[in-house]
Amino acid sequence: MSSSLSEGRRPRMSAPDWLASPKVFRTEVLAGLVVALALIPEAISFSIIAGVDPAVGLFASFTMAVVISVVGGRKAMISAATGAVALVIAPLNQQYGLGHLVAAVILGGLFQIVLGALGVAKLMRFVPRSVMVGFVNSLAILIFMAQVPEMRDVPWAVYPLIAAGLVLMVLFPRITKAVPAPLVSIVVLTVITVGAGIAVPDVGDKGALPSSLPVPGLPDVPFTMETLTTIAPYAFALALVGLMESLMTAKLVDDLTDTRSSKTRESIGQGVANVVTGFFGGMGGCAMIGQTMINVKVSGARTRLSTFLAGAFLMVLCVVFGPVVSDIPMAALVAVMVMVSAATFDWHSIRPKTLRRMPVGETTVMVVTVAAVVATHNLAIGVVLGSVTAMVIFARRVARLAEVTGVVDPDGKQAVYAVTGELFFASSNDIVHRFDYKDDPDDVVIDLTDAHIWDASSVAALDAIESKYAQRGKKVTIVGLNRPSAEMHDRLAGRLGAGH
Repeated sequence: MSSSLSEGRRPRMSAPDWLASPKVFRTEVLAGLVVALALIPEAISFSIIAGVDPAVGLFASFTMAVVISVVGGRKAMISAATGAVALVIAPLNQQYGLGHLVAAVILGGLFQIVLGALGVAKLMRFVPRSVMVGFVNSLAILIFMAQVPEMRDVPWAVYPLIAAGLVLMVLFPRITKAVPAPLVSIVVLTVITVGAGIAVPDVGDKGALPSSLPVPGLPDVPFTMETLTTIAPYAFALALVGLMESLMTAKLVDDLTDTRSSKTRESIGQGVANVVTGFFGGMGGCAMIGQTMINVKVSGARTRLSTFLAGAFLMVLCVVFGPVVSDIPMAALVAVMVMVSAATFDWHSIRPKTLRRMPVGETTVMVVTVAAVVATHNLAIGVVLGSVTAMVIFARRVARLAEVTGVVDPDGKQAVYAVTGELFFASSNDIVHRFDYKDDPDDVVIDLTDAHIWDASSVAALDAIESKYAQRGKKVTIVGLNRPSAEMHDRLAGRLGAGH
């Protein structure tokens, strides 16, 4: 009896979406397969950027995807080896070798876990919409630019193959959406090139695929303070770049799917995934926006199963079907990524009608974000510069909202100034020059009923105003302070040294 009562108190566990619906299961499996195929050349390319063996990048993509599918905070998002992380750790590998690189990945993961626990994800609320639009557009441009080298100095047959792949992906969904169009395109183009013996660059040209699963182990480095000080700067940079891209990607997927994700869990999950990846000898990584778009937007995946299978299929394809995968023409994968680029770009944001309606400041922020990302090939730098630009524009705009209106009594014995607006470092400096220190009567009242003091700069400005009047033997009375403003003013007034 007690046993049944105990069981009755347990919350009922609902089956995962992919287990409850055969259609969802099929979608998730096929999406994972398409993403796995797209991950292989990307992981190999990023390995080359980092200066490591292709297996290091492929192992990282496998472990990142599998681990994040369990511990991550955003369903259906793909994490794997990325170019941003490769760029951060490449100098470390060149100077000190693979052991230090792997150690930096582990330490970077630990940094991400700490930053996630401290609530760094909450900073995402300060990323303006215009920065997000710039982030998406610059991402689309980078995805396309990454395909350009695959279209240079290649046999002429590459171009009709890319065109055929694009046509297939546009037309096939009109026939059926049961099978992802990118998968159909990859299979058809592979059959054509292999069957007809067309000599074009293929996946095998990128590097040898691993023939066995990764084995866990400790990094081959001396465990000394010198090693720690060497890898720490790279590890911290990896942590910041990885979190920035992952959180921005999670927000993008939230918007695409009209669902919410746990950014804190995602931050910690990225750290856990990188720690595990480091112990398996991988190069680390973060969320992959291009592959996430393939998974979510193109293939329609919505659950963790597709993320897990992307990593699992990646290893199966490499270890078991390596010779077959090596024959996939790069033209097929280029066509997929070009389609992803076109689908990712926010075309509405650059329409003339939109640009005419949008405030100049918003457009400026978007352009700065795109320009910074395209120039540096670093999404994190673009987001930071775009956000800083937005803050500067906002500060200038708000600074103009602080107004000072002066009224002198008919008998000329008292001057009353009404200050309205938000007083902070950008606006408070200007109000100092709005008073008639020379000609005002001896009694001056500053009414702050419709104002709010936000920082010490504003208190210092009020001190400066009182000081200028005091130098002329005139008395200032400040009235109308709301409680937070009064508390700050009482605590800091006369103690900042400004104007005295």
